[in-house]
Amino acid sequence: MLVLYCFMEEVIMAKYGKKSQSSVKSAMDKFKKGKLKSGKSKKKVKSRKQAIAIGLSEARESGAKVPPAPKKRASSAKSAKAKKSLKAKKAKSTKAKSTKAKSSTKAKALKAKKAKTVKAKALKAKKAKAVKAGARKSKKAKTAKAKAARAKKPRAAKVKVMKLRKAKTGARKKAVRARKK
Repeated sequence: MLVLYCFMEEVIMAKYGKKSQSSVKSAMDKFKKGKLKSGKSKKKVKSRKQAIAIGLSEARESGAKVPPAPKKRASSAKSAKAKKSLKAKKAKSTKAKSTKAKSSTKAKALKAKKAKTVKAKALKAKKAKAVKAGARKSKKAKTAKAKAARAKKPRAAKVKVMKLRKAKTGARKKAVRARKK
């Protein structure tokens, strides 16, 4: 005798409906084209997971069969609120301190800048005077040195030096010609 066993299969209901699938698909298509933007900020979506989440939230809004969004933990929400309030308090206190500090540092910087400009102008004026005076002195000194040099070397000594130079160059030329041969 043949015994047939019939196993009752448990029918599992789908988590997501057809409408939700189509909304996710349209969101993904927009994402691939680069036209999908996020909610409030309207910034361009850059991750696939974010695109899927946007598609699911749109499906929820339209009433499609989608499981509810995961709830945030109460403790983390409380701690987030506490962190935000601490940040706000710190920001207020630092703003007050920073504005006072900024105003005092700006005033100091302006004073220092004015002092530097005054000193720079004075230095420029001194340099200009020194340059003018130095130019006068240097012209006189150069002419005096030239006259002294002329007086020291007689004309005959200069001629001898020139002849020696020519002789050296002539000897060099001869040596080069001999090497070429």
